[in-house]
Order: sequence, then C-alpha cells, then structure tokens
Amino acid sequence: MHILFAIGRVLLVLIFIVSGAQKLIDIQATAAQIQSAVTIPDAFREYVGQVESVTNMQWPQILAILAGAIEVVGGLLIAFNIATRSAATVLALYTMVATYYYHAFWTMSGEAMQNNIIHFEKNLAIIGGLLIMVVLGSWKPMRQSEL
Repeated sequence: MHILFAIGRVLLVLIFIVSGAQKLIDIQATAAQIQSAVTIPDAFREYVGQVESVTNMQWPQILAILAGAIEVVGGLLIAFNIATRSAATVLALYTMVATYYYHAFWTMSGEAMQNNIIHFEKNLAIIGGLLIMVVLGSWKPMRQSEL
C-alpha cells in the first residue's frame, strides 16, 4: 500500500477514534449532550422503551455507548484497512446524522451560526473523505510492470 494512502487513512479517522474514546470515557456527559440535541420520533417510542427495559438504561446512555462504539470501531477498522468500505459507509452515515443534529446552523444566528457553518463544512469534508474510502476500499497502487 502506498505510504501516503496509509497516512491519509489514519489521519482521516483519527478524529473518530479520539472522539469515540472520549464519549466512552464520559458516557454521562455524552448522554446529556445527546438528550439535549436529539428527539426520538414518536414512531420509535415503543421500540425505544423496549430497548430501555432490556438494557436497564435510558436512551441517551444507549446512544452514547453506540455513538462511541461506532466511532472507535469504525475508525480502527479503516485505520487498519479491515472492512474499509463497510466501515467508511457506516461512519459517513453516522457523520451525516450527527451533522444534522449538532450543527444545524440554519436554525441559528450570529456567532453560533458562523461557528456551526464551519463545523458543518468540516463534516462535509470528512464525509467526502469517507466516500472516497468507500470507493477505493483497500486500494493498492499498480506497479509499473502491471501497467
């Protein structure tokens, strides 16, 4: 594998590995953030209640653990070039959802709007990088003899 591709792969997912680890280290703070930003649609309330009763946790804690696990596992899979396309697809979808809920600049004004536009655009770039990973997968450059 070309060394620059390997370095780029790791740099792209480092944000997920670090962020996911932080979420898992402080689940209660992550759950509080999730609870303030995410609303469970009424159509899913019954299912959420069932999951809460089975796990003996509230939905913000469940989503905090799920979010942290998606970020850490997905990031590590891509970094180590394992199931790259699948992991990149999951992380791209996850980033789209997180961007919608956490960087909804269209509902803001002033400095908060400007700050969230920057985060929104950063996330678009990350999604773009992940989509490249979906297309390339575990790409290996061709040797001159193979041309």
